[in-house]
Amino acid sequence: MKELQNIIKAYDKAVKAGRQTALATVVLVEGSSYRRAGARMLITEDGHLTGAISGGCLEGDALRKARLAMAQSKPMLVTYDTTDDDDAKFGVGLGCNGIIHILIEPLFHGNESSPISLFKSFLSAREPAVLVTIFSLDNRHGSQPGTRLLMTEDKHTTGSIADLEIADAVLTDAEDVLKNGNSVTKTYIYGNGYTCFIELLHPAVSLVIFGAGNDAIPLVLIASVLGWQVTLIDGRANYAVHNRFPLAHKIITAKPEQVLSQFNTDERTALVLMTHNYNYDMTVLRQLLPLQLPYVATLGPKKRLDRMVDEFRSDGLIITDKQLQSIYGPAGIDIGSDNADEIALSIIAEIQAVLNKRSINSLRDKKSVHNRHIRNIVQEVNAFDLKSTD
Repeated sequence: MKELQNIIKAYDKAVKAGRQTALATVVLVEGSSYRRAGARMLITEDGHLTGAISGGCLEGDALRKARLAMAQSKPMLVTYDTTDDDDAKFGVGLGCNGIIHILIEPLFHGNESSPISLFKSFLSAREPAVLVTIFSLDNRHGSQPGTRLLMTEDKHTTGSIADLEIADAVLTDAEDVLKNGNSVTKTYIYGNGYTCFIELLHPAVSLVIFGAGNDAIPLVLIASVLGWQVTLIDGRANYAVHNRFPLAHKIITAKPEQVLSQFNTDERTALVLMTHNYNYDMTVLRQLLPLQLPYVATLGPKKRLDRMVDEFRSDGLIITDKQLQSIYGPAGIDIGSDNADEIALSIIAEIQAVLNKRSINSLRDKKSVHNRHIRNIVQEVNAFDLKSTD
């Protein structure tokens, strides 16, 4: 979602400066490419680019095409064939082994159904939505309807495709995408043979960090680079302050018994317990377990988390295996991290993988986090060296 956020900012800046703009969207990829369908780039008439549609090899030509689309006030579909390693069309051998179809749409300020308006509508609420982009592969010089419709989970729509013969079929397919959770590209054999890229959009990750120590600073920084929404919580008022965490969206100072009522959670929420206060973390974790959130992590050794779970069970709390599966302790993936910056990187990577349902090597699955065997060997060698000098 960071790309959409940046595109909106760049668009608003261009409008304020009185510059024309166009939106380039990868709508279909046949084979492989650097960016997949859904990649976007905003282009201004003076050549400023925000976002990316490739690894840098297509942007120059896309700029020329975008200026033409702006001059004609008409969307156009451009196709790049990168299957030939010796292709010198753009001055380089692209070698991506794919055919990339890019829709370029001139943008008009004040149009409530423009792509930018649809992006803003999506980002204004924390819920999944489907974005419908319509184009014609068979008639490239004909009508290219473009990015036309946004549908939310309650079937509310922004924009319109009522003027198209395929409208009812597209709406039905959009509902299916919301239900099944996968974007689709579909060509309709009637209604001018339009092809629709029906794209599932997820809200930005919401990262809730319990603990405002120095090791939370790089975690907030990396999350903000990704466009995540960060909430920071601590019981210490002198630690949880804006001057220490200027990139946090929300800072809360509260006792552990009071924190859950002050923020919302959903399937895109990740929580990290890193207060270094055992009782604070345990009190919060006790409240989080029944919520069955996708990712809850605890900093510190595995035995610390095991001790918490044992205490919960001693108090009569029933903890299921499913609940434990969503708890990651120690937090992070195994990248050999040792300092706060590296640990933050490993935690962010783990969150990204878990929310995207990708396989990872989590630290929680290791019997020992550090390689003690190597350290013992070093100690033995040092001891031998000392004896040899006597």
